[in-house]
Amino acid sequence: MGGGALANWIVLGLVFAAVVLVVLALAPVLTARGNIKSRLARQGGGAAIDGGPGSIRNDLITSRWAQLLHEIEERGLSLSDDASNKIADKLQRAGFDQPWAPRAFTLARAIGTLSLPIFVVTVIAAGGNWPAPVKLYMMIMGSAVAGLYLPGIIVGSRAENRAEEILNGFPDTLDLLLVCLEAGLGIDAAFSRVGSEIVGSHPLLAKLFGQVSLELRAGRSREVALRLLAKKSGVPEITAFTTLIIQSDKLGASVASALRIYASEMREARRLRAEEKAHRIPVLLSIPLVCFLLPTMVAVLMLPAAIGMKNQMAMVDKQRQAR
Repeated sequence: MGGGALANWIVLGLVFAAVVLVVLALAPVLTARGNIKSRLARQGGGAAIDGGPGSIRNDLITSRWAQLLHEIEERGLSLSDDASNKIADKLQRAGFDQPWAPRAFTLARAIGTLSLPIFVVTVIAAGGNWPAPVKLYMMIMGSAVAGLYLPGIIVGSRAENRAEEILNGFPDTLDLLLVCLEAGLGIDAAFSRVGSEIVGSHPLLAKLFGQVSLELRAGRSREVALRLLAKKSGVPEITAFTTLIIQSDKLGASVASALRIYASEMREARRLRAEEKAHRIPVLLSIPLVCFLLPTMVAVLMLPAAIGMKNQMAMVDKQRQAR
């Protein structure tokens, strides 16, 4: 009883410390935001500031995540990582292209590593059934490892789903881009036009093409803008597409002719992917058939024979008892 009570007090102390740390981290941000709103309200400009779209720089400054990360780093906790470039590339492929995304990812990993063991110990303490020390140590270490790798798994899954969605809509986008080029539009205007046309059907590609158009308007070279497009998408087919446009532009070849051939190859590749998935269906169906249908069929076929053997053995026992 004494050891259980001590463990409960330890768990409650850890939970209290975690709550205090979270409150101390969030309080300055919320207080500063409340002070700003109150000053704006006194000046009569609060509604206009909150309701307006704002600029990119203003959104970055007033972002809650950016403020929270800034407050945490000001308190002495460094969120920078040695592999920040690789993390940034991985987050970009998953759609997290904010400047503070790598630091938020590091913070999420740290929170997961600390919070999951505390949650496991809290659940065990609430149940009152404490396992052996070795088992408890393994559970705490396993939950810590899971909290460390869970954000990476989520980001990787999101990147795969995003790449698949981009790849499925890329042939249609190529056809529309080819139509724009053959109609007389330049490559820069074609990117802008296609990006505005596919907002409803392929929003991810529309966002990528819109970013390319904005970067070209801002004065960035076409080669750099296209290479950034390939880097943000994380799809090999788009990398090959950007390389094709860059090489055709440098060599003076017809971009429309090259895109016509490449669009045909992309449609063929999409058809082959669909056929591959269709051929995998019988193999995938065999697993539930073997696991669920086969035991049922065996039971149905063997049940009459089992009943007959049981009746025959009962008759033999009766004959033996009669003798």
